[in-house]
Amino acid sequence: MVIEFLSVALGLVILILAGDALVKGAVNLALRMGIPALVVSLTVVAFGTSAPELLVSVQAILDGAPGLALGNVVGSNTANVLLVLGIPALIATMHTGACETRRDYVYMLGATALFIGLCFTGTLVWWHGLILLAGLAAVLIATFLASRAEEVEVEGAEPGLPGWKVAAFLVLGIVGLPVGAGLLVDGATSIARAFGVSETVIGLTLVAIGTSLPELATTVMAAIRRHADVALGNVIGSNLFNLLGIMGVAVLVGPVPVDPAFLTKDLWVMLAATLMLIPFVFLGRDITRIWGVGLSTLYAVYLIWALA
Repeated sequence: MVIEFLSVALGLVILILAGDALVKGAVNLALRMGIPALVVSLTVVAFGTSAPELLVSVQAILDGAPGLALGNVVGSNTANVLLVLGIPALIATMHTGACETRRDYVYMLGATALFIGLCFTGTLVWWHGLILLAGLAAVLIATFLASRAEEVEVEGAEPGLPGWKVAAFLVLGIVGLPVGAGLLVDGATSIARAFGVSETVIGLTLVAIGTSLPELATTVMAAIRRHADVALGNVIGSNLFNLLGIMGVAVLVGPVPVDPAFLTKDLWVMLAATLMLIPFVFLGRDITRIWGVGLSTLYAVYLIWALA
């Protein structure tokens, strides 16, 4: 079992590093080609930062473990709210009263409702993927139209980056992502079989936490620097892309049967976690240490429930 856990850990490290390299390379290439910063931010950065989760989900489907792909997305969305916002709040109160995330949050609620509705068809197939990707396209267009007058700072942009470094980052990202995804999926499925649990449960827990680590690291730093808008926006944007982008592409690769347990438990936990953001988004409540304790405790309880 040591080898399997090392495979998962190594896969996660490679995914995180390769994902960062891909974003840096793609962003600087796009800006050199004269693509507007807002478009780069909405597309290249958004898809690039979700590349690790996307590769894991696609690899899981190709390896005949579609439950791991679905568990990864649903588990990541739950972890993003309860864990990724809960732990930083233990470090420092996040003042979200001045954050303007209502529009994006409404999009995320709509994406969550759409995704749950599609899951009740029993198996997610290619035409579900087209619906999800159409929803993502609509969100991107609406965001672009609403934000085109705003100044945008693009993550990973380095105007003076030499061309050979841009190419190196792209190569590292393109090569590293499938390697990391393969190691993680192989290790996770072996662990699932060894412990007698389904790939779905491993996706909901081990893989979901692992692929949420970059968001957790970003949010911790945002909390320390008192950038609550970055923390909350990061979680909302990540969840939106998980549902519409990652699952949209993944089910084009192959069908994903929906475990009955998802319909009675996990999807509703994800929805409940999403609705818990209402006080912070609409009522201007700060995410205090008390909230941090509550959110983190709820996630621990959910993990125990899922593994049981």
